[in-house]
Amino acid sequence: MSAPSLAPRALYEEVAELLRQRIFRRELEPGSWIDEVKLAQEYGISRTPLREALKVLAAEGLVTMKVRRGAYVTEVSEQDLAEVYHLLALLESDAAAAVAGHATEAQLKELQKLHRELEAAVKDRERFFAVNERFHMRLLEIAGNRWRNQMVADLRKVMKLNRHHSLLKSGRIQESLAEHAGVMESLARRDPEAARLRMLDHFRNGLEAAA
Repeated sequence: MSAPSLAPRALYEEVAELLRQRIFRRELEPGSWIDEVKLAQEYGISRTPLREALKVLAAEGLVTMKVRRGAYVTEVSEQDLAEVYHLLALLESDAAAAVAGHATEAQLKELQKLHRELEAAVKDRERFFAVNERFHMRLLEIAGNRWRNQMVADLRKVMKLNRHHSLLKSGRIQESLAEHAGVMESLARRDPEAARLRMLDHFRNGLEAAA
């Protein structure tokens, strides 16, 4: 008996991803009103899947729904940013400590390979952003707590709304790379506490650069 076929991805999920990427690319600016009629016409869909997609983005914090006014791309205040960085620092420093304590040699080599990719991408900001996120998410996967992973993934989406991304600051990419090197050194020594403190410092410095 053949296995049942998987249902195709729901239309609203596809629309949510399209809108998510437009928000991250600043095609839909923070604080801007989302024209549902225009978007529905553009995508050739009814407003029902579009509204379902907006609910998904609202749950992620990327969209703010206002009574009788519609949906807006979320604006991130300094307080919002500080709170997001605080939580990311706690969650990812805990993950770094876990990786230092139980990662396999093969897993550490994966992270080292990503770190080398970061070193090679210092002159390509967009590539550096992408590899940096891959490094952090892979570290979380190795740490092995799916609830923490989901929380971090959602928080990172909100962090991307920040107009003044920390890595845009002059010299911040080199500083970030040095901080990653410190994390890697602590992981290689299998020192959970050092890895935790290095990651905490990484996020504290990131917040200062983003503010």
